[in-house]
Amino acid sequence: MVNETETGKAVDINRIMEMIPHRYPFLMVDKVVDIVANESAVGIKNVTINEPFFQGHFPQRPVMPGVLIIEAMAQTAAVLVVSTLGPDSEGKLVYFMSVDEARFRKPVGPGDQLHIHVTKQRSRGNVWKFRAEAKVNDVLMAEATYAAMILDS
Repeated sequence: MVNETETGKAVDINRIMEMIPHRYPFLMVDKVVDIVANESAVGIKNVTINEPFFQGHFPQRPVMPGVLIIEAMAQTAAVLVVSTLGPDSEGKLVYFMSVDEARFRKPVGPGDQLHIHVTKQRSRGNVWKFRAEAKVNDVLMAEATYAAMILDS
């Protein structure tokens, strides 16, 4: 379901699963809010102790792996792309091409609500470049610039 909000659109988990092909346990975004087509979006990931990766990363001090934070950034960007391109792009595969300037500032753990702020830097054909910041309570936890390619088949 897509709801209009004051600053843009909000997409719930059911609509996200229509838009992108990821599924549990690899769906890393619970909701996307403030979507401004062709510009930006904010993804929300509610991090819980029930996440399967916490069993081994690390049992004594659960930390969300940085690579999964980057994946949450990419999934948020994929929802932005589908929102921009329209229904014909739903369910298409998006592949990482590069991840640059990734920085992990603070650990993300159970109980945190990760807000993933994604901004489109540019797009040419089926290649898109984004800048993202992941925050908990407005504190920067991670950031990266990355490029992705959307495949037609």
